[in-house]
Amino acid sequence: MPTHQDRIALSTAGHGDMHNLTDPVTTIVRDSELHEGLVHVHNVGSTGAVGTIEFEPGLQEDLPDMLDELFPPDKPYAHEQRWHDDNGHAHLQATTLSPSVTVPVGERAPILGTWQQIFHLECDTKPRERTVIVTVRGD
Repeated sequence: MPTHQDRIALSTAGHGDMHNLTDPVTTIVRDSELHEGLVHVHNVGSTGAVGTIEFEPGLQEDLPDMLDELFPPDKPYAHEQRWHDDNGHAHLQATTLSPSVTVPVGERAPILGTWQQIFHLECDTKPRERTVIVTVRGD
């Protein structure tokens, strides 16, 4: 089964910054020349997450806010006590969402709902340079 892999480089603004990856992922799928199969989108690193959502301003605000309620940035985490940093909540938020998502491919494009886009969420406390690996596998 043929495989095609590429990368997306992101510069994030720090905690809560979201990027819509749908267009670059779609371009990578089309460039792969694979008509059907799967596309796997993976954030390299333990404090960034990838998933699907309706990428609109309300949810871009709601998702980070809800994660901060579940894992408050100002809570003392054992991770921070061990490493003397401030991002224990970021690791927990990213792990809860997941560093990757797999989407079916059909007719050389990701198969997504009308209001469904692929996103990257920065959970870390500072701006980061991120690499997102996109792997397309199929026929």
